[in-house]
Amino acid sequence: MGERPAEKGGESLRTVLVAGAANLAIALAKLIAGLFSGSAAMLSEAAHSAADTVTEVLLLVAIRRAARPADRRRPFGYGKAGFVWAMMAAVATLVGGAGFSVTHGVHVISHGEKLGDLVPSYIVLAVSFVIEALSFAKAYGQLRAEAARYRLHPVRLVRITSDTALKAVVFEDTAALAGLVIAGGGLLGSQLSGSALWDGLASVAIGLLLLLAALTLIRANLSLLIGQAAPPGIQTGIRAVLLAQPEVEDVVELLTMMIGPGEVLVAAKIDFRDEATAAGVEIACDEVDRRLRRDFPVVRMVFLDPTPTRRAAG
Repeated sequence: MGERPAEKGGESLRTVLVAGAANLAIALAKLIAGLFSGSAAMLSEAAHSAADTVTEVLLLVAIRRAARPADRRRPFGYGKAGFVWAMMAAVATLVGGAGFSVTHGVHVISHGEKLGDLVPSYIVLAVSFVIEALSFAKAYGQLRAEAARYRLHPVRLVRITSDTALKAVVFEDTAALAGLVIAGGGLLGSQLSGSALWDGLASVAIGLLLLLAALTLIRANLSLLIGQAAPPGIQTGIRAVLLAQPEVEDVVELLTMMIGPGEVLVAAKIDFRDEATAAGVEIACDEVDRRLRRDFPVVRMVFLDPTPTRRAAG
């Protein structure tokens, strides 16, 4: 079930590179259009795309750091380093994108602005929408493929996945597409009414949208850093593999933890049948380890502790 972590990392790397290249080009175009037109919404969108570009750089660092092999100092690997850098990427979105957009929008609402020719802004928004849509299609395609393997709905998977790079790109591209529509609406409202209020409100709305996306990603990464368990479906499958082993009487306790993007640690207390010999228990543990890694490629480490139940102990 699922791809090998290295394969997933390579696919996520391509997704992040596509999103990063798109955001860099879009940020420059929006900045030029925003300076030319004087639109607060366009400048907010430029800040939005610039923050997303910084985010993609940090996500690239996250993928590289998480892929480092385990060593004596970090015997469980460097997977959680990916969560740390992904958290920093979410903070960059919060500070760079949401902070600028809200404050600049409030300033425009309070003091007004003089808009210039908006045609270039409309063109940039339309082109940006197409580019962002292509980036989103790339990320959503990866998400759907993984969701099919886990037999989950894509929306459900993006909420629980430990692939922080994929999660961030999906959330950012979704926010980007919505932000472009909001910016276009703000420009049109100001153009038709002759009031800068609509453009300022659009800027604030873009900021609040980024705030929501950033806080959602921060919360998700914080949960992973603390020690989030594997998705319920994987836990159920792991328990089924354990119980299917002939020497196993019961699973006393099953603990799982995400130790990196697409990497799971399994620790279980197992009640083995009374007739199982010491050699039989060793063979059974080795077989369970092999089957778990085969059926669930996300499983990186397995620790089994022979523990009798209270019934057996009595």
